[in-house]
Amino acid sequence: MGEFLKEKYFILVRVIMMLVLSVYAVMTTADDVTQTGVSIRILLLVSFFISFMALKELVNRKKQLFFLIGAAVILCFLIKLGGSGFILLGYFFIYELLMYFEAGIFWYFVPYIALLAKTEAGFLTQFLVITMLLMCYAQYNFIVSYYKKLMDEDTKTQQGLKRDIEKRENATKVEIKRNILESENRILEERAQLSQTLHDKLGHNINGSIYQLEATKVIMDKDPEKARGMIQAVIDQLRTGMDEIRAILRKERPDKKQMALLQLYELCEDCNKKGVEAELETEGDLTRVSAEVWEIILDNSFEAVTNSMKYSKCKHIMISIIALNRMVRCTVSDDGVGCEKIVDGMGISGMRQRVRTAGGSIDFETEAGFKVSMLLPLHT
Repeated sequence: MGEFLKEKYFILVRVIMMLVLSVYAVMTTADDVTQTGVSIRILLLVSFFISFMALKELVNRKKQLFFLIGAAVILCFLIKLGGSGFILLGYFFIYELLMYFEAGIFWYFVPYIALLAKTEAGFLTQFLVITMLLMCYAQYNFIVSYYKKLMDEDTKTQQGLKRDIEKRENATKVEIKRNILESENRILEERAQLSQTLHDKLGHNINGSIYQLEATKVIMDKDPEKARGMIQAVIDQLRTGMDEIRAILRKERPDKKQMALLQLYELCEDCNKKGVEAELETEGDLTRVSAEVWEIILDNSFEAVTNSMKYSKCKHIMISIIALNRMVRCTVSDDGVGCEKIVDGMGISGMRQRVRTAGGSIDFETEAGFKVSMLLPLHT
């Protein structure tokens, strides 16, 4: 009910003003010495006028004009039958027309011209009525409507920004999924390539060694010296093969940064599937982060996110990794309930120990949700 009055308050104000002016006109007619009371025709016309003006607010703009025309006809009959007391309703009707046609502020002062004509209503009464109507209609049409328009524009702008944010969030989620798929495909390709390389290098080497050992077994009793030479050749061949395998594994070893980021993306995706929005943002040259530091970032991030999912009742988790000049900052924060006191259990103690071993620092904040901040050294 309160919201309805806020939206339709000016309609209520206009109805009250119309009723007051109608009662005044009827009372003026009744007080006329030439009559003993108000005629049924005048009361009927007044009720029709009020009905037409009230029903006008229930139809669309095109149909409102027909009700205004009907009200104008009724008003003319009222002034003719009831006298100049109904002129005040005429002023009300004029302002209704000005509002309907969205006239400029200049036209709102035109009714003052009618004060030059002498009527039974009196100069002061007409002046007060016109001024009251002017203030009410001008305030609504040029002040309230202006701010209402601004509020509507602000609402549209906010809705547009909300849609843009949702589009960006959806685009970010799609990008994360695509990056995860690309990384997984790249890992599968690297595994396939590694398998093929090991097969080509190691397979031939082992097969050749087997053939030589089989031949050695045949001649071992007949020619022990030659058999020993062949065994030594197999040993040398296998040692060479082991060196080649080590070289291949060093060459094919996946980049630690890519693997770490992939795991963090998968962690965020897992949170999203469980109903908690999780994001990962990175900034700076992360290639300077060592493999040992990446291990600490991964372990502590998984520990922090697991705690958030278990205890914080959060809706959003943010993982941020920023490479600075000499340090890398990693923060894991949520918007959950937080806690009054931090208890160093196995999880938090392990986080502290890992960071301390690398020569870094770690802090915990619990005022707004829960936040873990780590500073770890970079390669110089």
